[in-house]
Amino acid sequence: LRFPGLADFHVSADAKRVTCHPVPGTSDAVVQHLHLNQVLPLALSKQGSLVFHASAVEVDGGAIAFVGESGRGKSTLAASFAIDGYRFLTDDGLVVEPADRGHVVLPSHPSIRLWQDSEEALIAPGTAIAPAVDYTSKARFLAGDRLRFCDERRPLRRVYFLGDGGVSGIAFRQLSGTDAMIVSGIVFRQLSGADAMIEWVRHSFLLDVEEKPRLASHFDQVAKLANEPIHFALDYPRRYEDLARVRAAIVEHARKASG
Repeated sequence: LRFPGLADFHVSADAKRVTCHPVPGTSDAVVQHLHLNQVLPLALSKQGSLVFHASAVEVDGGAIAFVGESGRGKSTLAASFAIDGYRFLTDDGLVVEPADRGHVVLPSHPSIRLWQDSEEALIAPGTAIAPAVDYTSKARFLAGDRLRFCDERRPLRRVYFLGDGGVSGIAFRQLSGTDAMIVSGIVFRQLSGADAMIEWVRHSFLLDVEEKPRLASHFDQVAKLANEPIHFALDYPRRYEDLARVRAAIVEHARKASG
């Protein structure tokens, strides 16, 4: 894995050993940042784990996952829940394992990375922070009293695939099908197994997309996960002042769907 101007990481064939070759002048903080957020999820996927670009928080003893492209608000939602008393399980690099019933989410590194605007809106002064790295403007905040972390695996109860925030002009009548629900102005729409499968594949960590046996196994695992009736599209206006309302709507929806 090559990060030009920063470091190369050599991953062994079984993905159980990673060797880093940093460019002279690359700090230990940069090496750790790259390893945690880029290399480790890919190595885990090579070992056979299901790893996705997603965050997750604990609600009522279960895990709620937020899946989406960069910039869709996964980390902001996780930080918002963690600050409000709900513990987070991961900021990104969601690891999911099959269980006797359904799937479970494994906790990852106890930190959350945020862009500056989210930091200014959410993070209180004095929150523990990792050393800055110069290749990204994201800051990494460490779990603690202000940012609560769950260090135990939790059953996966709900998955929300995040939209782009363009919901403010959508009329209710356009969404009032049997698969749509609006809670406090927040739009939820249940996904079919086929649609959930497509979304999971789009947001998967995969080290070698040409390794056919691993790819076949990955698709089989994802299909079993996607067929669980726990997947929803979620969209809401991206305004920090609405985050409390969004959190409340997500918790309410998750509880109603469970019921």
